[in-house]
Amino acid sequence: MKAKNRRVTDEQTSRPLTVVGVSGSPTRPSRTTALVQHVTDVFAGELEGEAVLIELAPLLGELGAGPYRTDLGADAVRALEAVERADVLVVGSPAYRATYTGLFKLFFDHVGQYALVDKPIVLTATGGSDRHALLVEHQMRPLFGFFQSLTLPLGIFANEGDFTDYRVDSPELEARIQQSLSRTMPLLSAHLRLDPRFAPAAAAPSSFARPDWA
Repeated sequence: MKAKNRRVTDEQTSRPLTVVGVSGSPTRPSRTTALVQHVTDVFAGELEGEAVLIELAPLLGELGAGPYRTDLGADAVRALEAVERADVLVVGSPAYRATYTGLFKLFFDHVGQYALVDKPIVLTATGGSDRHALLVEHQMRPLFGFFQSLTLPLGIFANEGDFTDYRVDSPELEARIQQSLSRTMPLLSAHLRLDPRFAPAAAAPSSFARPDWA
């Protein structure tokens, strides 16, 4: 996807806006990867930016090569650098024993402690049923709280019934994704200094407003 909208970094320079998706599924094909790819594409499309998908399954061997980042293979290091440079992250994991996968945690164990400060992050997860939906709030949000990231308000959870042949195929899931997008675009607009059309609408006066409210 070509980047059209650009984030202004100063008066002289600009660079393409990037939305990077990270799938923590250890298997291929994967419903989690399908969800992360879809959400990444939706957000990149609305932001007119570049969508990048990182699947962790092929990187398992490199990520487990040693305890330090200098032990990792070149592909794993490039993936970590892409995450750290991203303007927006979409992260996702399947539910595994009430939390995200060990592969997902292993990858983010190698991310720089302060590399994700204030970075907007869209949280997604998948599970066999909606009983796992609180994974997003109880497990994923605290992890990125450690990184001091800007986790966006509405997480996106999908169960097995939301997919057909590892493709997102659910009007209800699409509606949740669109709701997450519409609710977070004003926040992203302010954070990334985007086109004014993404700015939040002015708040309407309430019954408690001052008489001279304008």
